[in-house]
Amino acid sequence: MSERTLIKNLAAANDGPVSVSGWVETVRDQKKVQFVVLRDESGAVQLVHPRAFGEDGSPLDDELADTISGLSQGTFLTATGELKHDERVKLGGVEVKLDSLRIASVAIAETPIAVDSSIDKRMDWRFLDLRRPEQNLIARVQTTFEHALRGYWNDNDFIEIHTPKLMASASESKAELFEVKYFEGKAFLAQSPQFFKQMAQPAGFGKVFEVGPAFRADPSFTSRHATEFTSVDAEISWIDSHEDVMTMHENLLVAGLTAVKEKHGDAIKALFDVEVTIPSTPFPRIPLAEAKRIVAERGYEVPRHDDDMDPEGERQISAYVLETFGHEFVFLTDYASSIRPFYHMRHDDDPGLTRSYDLIFNGVEISTGAQREHRVEVLEAQARDKGLDPEELDFYIDFFRYGVPPHGGFGMGLSRVMMLLLHQANLREVTYLFRGPTRLLP
Repeated sequence: MSERTLIKNLAAANDGPVSVSGWVETVRDQKKVQFVVLRDESGAVQLVHPRAFGEDGSPLDDELADTISGLSQGTFLTATGELKHDERVKLGGVEVKLDSLRIASVAIAETPIAVDSSIDKRMDWRFLDLRRPEQNLIARVQTTFEHALRGYWNDNDFIEIHTPKLMASASESKAELFEVKYFEGKAFLAQSPQFFKQMAQPAGFGKVFEVGPAFRADPSFTSRHATEFTSVDAEISWIDSHEDVMTMHENLLVAGLTAVKEKHGDAIKALFDVEVTIPSTPFPRIPLAEAKRIVAERGYEVPRHDDDMDPEGERQISAYVLETFGHEFVFLTDYASSIRPFYHMRHDDDPGLTRSYDLIFNGVEISTGAQREHRVEVLEAQARDKGLDPEELDFYIDFFRYGVPPHGGFGMGLSRVMMLLLHQANLREVTYLFRGPTRLLP
């Protein structure tokens, strides 16, 4: 490993010899002096090289100047020279007066994307698009957020599990399954770890979590859907209702957002003009029927034929909650059993409603949670009610035949959280490599 100083550490370093490595962002090849902006994973710095002239004012042979003149954007190199602090330098208040350059890899001069390239074009050349400071920050924010979630889980005695992504049958809806050849038979890519995180409850694990891939064969081309995404899941035993799941969920998010604000709040403000807000608890809770009434009073009638809320309705109820409570989050609760999976527990006094919720963040759903049905005879009846054959779900139903505590949990889309936290318009912007109905590359 070659010795180098990360650019972000130059401001705290003393003037003197230094070596930095990164890629060329810009070159200003002026008559008397040359400037190179070099960027690494931590920031950018200005490299400077005064050209050499003779007593008569004619330029002298200067190999370093010739090298700089030939640099193309994206070329990776190591620069050595003298670090100098100078408050007049707009880029970090430091610069490096060059002694030498050592080129590691030359980039093709004409780059295939520009700042104004379409999002699909940028996705074609994602490895170049990711060089932008905004993309680097997105990745760091996500890292901090995930680390904080794990910190919360660890502090609260959760167990991390890693569930298989190849399944013998559907975990939710057969309509959204990717079928794959599996030796002489077939398998399905997991839509969620739902069945397996529930399996941990009769196993006696108590509280479990997982951060892993999930797959949905949903031919949606919206700004918030993907066919492969990272799902954040948790499941807990011995709950009284879905209220216990919501309490855990909101505390988890507060931990994650607090860490993001503390570590990246200033950078997020600088690059995205977004002020990270730590939400107060408890988050507002509104039964779905009441939310629809509020939305209607605001002049919007949900045009769906089922009992669900639509995207515009979610935006409207979020606007109401922000205006009324000053809150970016809202739990919509008590969804109709007609639109919920068979394993969601129904209300004792109204079987038409489930003990479930959707969590809306800045106008978009990021998560679904519920208390699960743990009584085997009720679970089988609800499966039949959904047109499912309990015999095809035997491996799952077996979990409930040998004793299981009351339990519940949620599944949350990581990229959606990042998109809404940073006020981005498209999931593609915050996904390292996006997968959709028409995209399997790069």
